[in-house]
Amino acid sequence: MGGDALISESMKELLRTTDPTMIPFVTALLTGEDIACFAMDVHMSALEGSIGILPRRLMVRDEDLFIARAILRDHDIAFES
Repeated sequence: MGGDALISESMKELLRTTDPTMIPFVTALLTGEDIACFAMDVHMSALEGSIGILPRRLMVRDEDLFIARAILRDHDIAFES
């Protein structure tokens, strides 16, 4: 089983965005609440030419997903359910 399979089993996507400022902002919010998160696809700009068309994703542990979504709601940050 590869590393990607392990991540997909234990982590869930919290946020998907093309806004380059959103991932660091949400990461700071979650870190402040002691919720571990992992930004994925942040280096895709090298492949896309830095034009911002490929979304970046923020992952959280499955058990933290509910509270992480509550934090986003509290800050009026839209996310897909």
